Amino acid sequence: MPKYRRKVLIAPYDTRMREIIAEVADKAELIAHAIEVMPDHVHLFVEADPTLAVAEIVNRFKGRSSRLMRQKLPALRLRLRTPWSRSYYAGSVDHVSAKVVKAHIAAQKGS
Repeated sequence: MPKYRRKVLIAPYDTRMREIIAEVADKAELIAHAIEVMPDHVHLFVEADPTLAVAEIVNRFKGRSSRLMRQKLPALRLRLRTPWSRSYYAGSVDHVSAKVVKAHIAAQKGS
């Protein structure tokens, strides 16, 4: 989530953030099942090799997205020196609940 939960992930930043997350997932050989960019946080449902630590996955997403967003969108750099907070939530799901998680994430943008 953005530092201090500031609502900075709005157009055009939200579209670019989605693209960056998809690029990071592809490069890291992760499967991004759902990506939803909210004004003050991101919902991400990824499938990863079980040998890859959750903290490493989060660091890849936060690090790369931070760099690229601040390079491509200098106005964002002026608003936030450090785009991401240090916190995150991570959970695991089984195949039955994966469908529920995808539906929940998709519904977040409309709420």
